[in-house]
Amino acid sequence: MPKGTCAQCGVPMPDSLAPGPCGKCLEKPPAQLQTSSLFIYKGAVREALLAWKLQGDGTGLYWLLKASEQRLHQLFTANDLLIPVPMPLQRMRRSGLHHSADLCQHISSITGATTDWRILRRQGQHLRQSSLRGKARQINLRKAFGLANDYLSKLDAHHIQGKIWVIDDILTTGATLRHACQTMKRANQPVSAFSFARTLQDI
Repeated sequence: MPKGTCAQCGVPMPDSLAPGPCGKCLEKPPAQLQTSSLFIYKGAVREALLAWKLQGDGTGLYWLLKASEQRLHQLFTANDLLIPVPMPLQRMRRSGLHHSADLCQHISSITGATTDWRILRRQGQHLRQSSLRGKARQINLRKAFGLANDYLSKLDAHHIQGKIWVIDDILTTGATLRHACQTMKRANQPVSAFSFARTLQDI
C-alpha cells in the first residue's frame, strides 16, 4: 500500500497517522476491511494505465503486473475470489473492454485466484466519475451497483475459503470501491478492496 493512506478505505492521510484507519473510517467504517493499491497514479504508471484504458494497449500495465508478482502473492491467494467493479454496459460495448475484469484475469493468472464478473452488476445511468469532483462522486454512485439474482448460488459454486476482493483500476476518492463493497456486503461475506493505482490527492 502506498505510504500515507488509510489502511481501511485507502484515502490519503498524514504519514504520522498511517497505517491505520482515518477519521472518517473511525466515525463511519466502510464496508471493506482493507484497501490495497499497487502503485501511485503518476509517471510511467499513469502512462501505462492511460494507454490501456484509452488506446487498448495493455503492454505497460501487464509488464507492471508481472514485475509486481511478489507483492501480488502477498495480497492474494489461490483461495481468493476477485470481483471486478462492473462497467456500464453501453461504455463496455463502445470500448470492447471491461477494464476491471481484464485486470482481474491477469491477477488471477499470476496468483491462481478465481475471478467472477457475473456477481456484481451495474444498474441505472450515471455520469462518469472522472467528470465529477469530491462529494459529487459519492452521490453519483448511490444505487449504481446491485447483486445478480443468483449471486448466492454463484458464490456457493466457488467454495470460497479465502478473501473476497473487489477490484478496480484507479482509486481517487474511493467512492467507486466504497459503493461496490457496500453492495457486496449484502452477501454477508467480508470484503476487501484493491486498485492497481491510486492518486495521492482527492479530486
